[in-house]
Amino acid sequence: MKKITFYALLFLLISACSSVKTTQKAINSGDYDTAINLAVENLRKSKTRKGNQPYIPMLEQTFRKATQRDLARIDFLKRDGNAASIEDIYNIYLRLDNRQEMIKPLLPLRNANSGLEARFDFKNYTSEIIASKNELTKLLYATATATITTANKLEFRRIFDDLTFIEKLSPNYKDTRNLIQEAHAKGTDYVLVSMKNRTRKIIPKQLARDLLDFDTYGFDDLWTVYHSKSDKNTRYDFGLELTLKSIRITPERIKEKEFIKERTIKDGWKYKVDKNGKEVVDSNGKKVKVDNMINVRCRLNQFIQYKSAEVVGQVRYVNFNTQQLLKSFPVRSGYVFEHVYANYRGDKRALTGKFKDMIKRRGIQFPTNEQMVYDAVNDLKKSLKRMIRRNKFRK
Repeated sequence: MKKITFYALLFLLISACSSVKTTQKAINSGDYDTAINLAVENLRKSKTRKGNQPYIPMLEQTFRKATQRDLARIDFLKRDGNAASIEDIYNIYLRLDNRQEMIKPLLPLRNANSGLEARFDFKNYTSEIIASKNELTKLLYATATATITTANKLEFRRIFDDLTFIEKLSPNYKDTRNLIQEAHAKGTDYVLVSMKNRTRKIIPKQLARDLLDFDTYGFDDLWTVYHSKSDKNTRYDFGLELTLKSIRITPERIKEKEFIKERTIKDGWKYKVDKNGKEVVDSNGKKVKVDNMINVRCRLNQFIQYKSAEVVGQVRYVNFNTQQLLKSFPVRSGYVFEHVYANYRGDKRALTGKFKDMIKRRGIQFPTNEQMVYDAVNDLKKSLKRMIRRNKFRK
């Protein structure tokens, strides 16, 4: 037990030393916030633990350095006067405030070794945060409203991001919410999905509708909407054209195989006899019983019902604005009907595993060609989903 306690303490000591070294390394490399996070994390566990005492002066020192560097950066950006720096200034003020709020719950922090209490020069950054936030809001709003009338699709998406950020900074600022809706509508790609049947086989209307029902595909995202029916009020950017080229259905076939199955099994018991045919008795004079093992044999006839369907097609991505073919992909899917059953002659005890299951089944009716087409096209839908997920209209 003493050994276990010793090794446990040794492990904790090594871990603590390693963490302290990691924190000091972060300080030396100027990664102050990582050092602060490590120190705070360890002090949260215990402020009085001996192994955590080095973190107190480290935290005090690193907080002072990080604050000085951030304030110097803000001063530089303000003197530089570049409007694009307003967001950086706002984020630095937030970082200064968040850093303080992370340390406050730990106070007071007194070093058990020296008895000295760590000192942190906290400041109230509320006014600076609000002022920089308001300035950033005005800048983003002015930029968005100045470009929203002439923007293209991708620019509308950037405007949408800026307006959404405004809504987060200053909820319901002016007409931001209406502008968000406008930017989203104008930045969205609308895709018209269509299908052509070149197979010379009839595809049920409901099946065709299901195939083009992209609501069930789950493809719609923030910037892409798929329509299987043309809307006269929508201007479509892209077309997704599915052409079914062929549907092949194999004839109904039944394959037959014959197997001879043999094995040795236990069939009751019998009295044990010696080599002379005399019954063997035990020490109490009782006859000795043994398993009666016999060989059994069975002839099994296996039947495999088989029918398959394959659908071959092509998908084309078309840019309606330029009337250019963007991409073209072959698409293929299939459906296989297979049913296995069997009958037997002889002793079915010779059968094991799957063969025992086979004799319980009987032949069934083959699916119709229409059902095969339905299942094959449904499988095509899965292939289509995988293909479209891998190939977006815009990267």
